[in-house]
Amino acid sequence: MAKPNFAFQKRQKELEKKKKTEEKLQRKQEKKSPAADELSHEAVTDEAVVEVC
Repeated sequence: MAKPNFAFQKRQKELEKKKKTEEKLQRKQEKKSPAADELSHEAVTDEAVVEVC
């Protein structure tokens, strides 16, 4: 019977965990960035209105 390669299994588990945490961080950043984009967009439109008047 073949001997299990625990080092390989451990490395794969660590890679999966790292990938999952990176995806989670990316989702959090995506949630924050649209709100920031909306605020900057509102500021630009407010400035445009002031310049026109």
